[in-house]
Amino acid sequence: MKIYTVRHGQTDLNVQKRMQGRRGLPLNAVGIAQAEELRRELAGVAFGKVYSSPQERAVQTARIASGGAEVTADERLQPFDVGSADGQIIDGSMRLTVGLIPDPAFYDGVEDPDAFVRRIYGFLDELIAKSGKDEVVMIAGHKCTTGCIDCYFNGMPADGDFFSRSVKNGRYRIYEV
Repeated sequence: MKIYTVRHGQTDLNVQKRMQGRRGLPLNAVGIAQAEELRRELAGVAFGKVYSSPQERAVQTARIASGGAEVTADERLQPFDVGSADGQIIDGSMRLTVGLIPDPAFYDGVEDPDAFVRRIYGFLDELIAKSGKDEVVMIAGHKCTTGCIDCYFNGMPADGDFFSRSVKNGRYRIYEV
């Protein structure tokens, strides 16, 4: 089995260096161009299934990059819930714990990082269990989800910073299972 993980293309919040969780924006013109470039790079790949976070920016990227394949949005692929930090400028004044994880002592509604990891790993466990060895799958998501997927296959960093393991906007990785 091959799993292609794709990080969504650029949005205006990425440009503004703002925390982008579940209240994010759709792709901007650069993000659409990034997804179109992915489509060209992946043109020879026949995806049996395409999964995505339900967030518009991820679904848009999945549709474009897969060449218009049917996209299954899965709630488990939602981005890490940054709570009231959503939309905040990421700078030195922002209160973070590890990597880009907002400090729940300062921001309401921040998801438990361990619960997030269990959610992503559970999705992957189920996907691998129900897929054939020759299946080729795309998963479109976010910095947090694509980073967490990398941790699933390559181990979690000692500090637990799954964000650090992601690729840049509009890029992908391949995992062989």
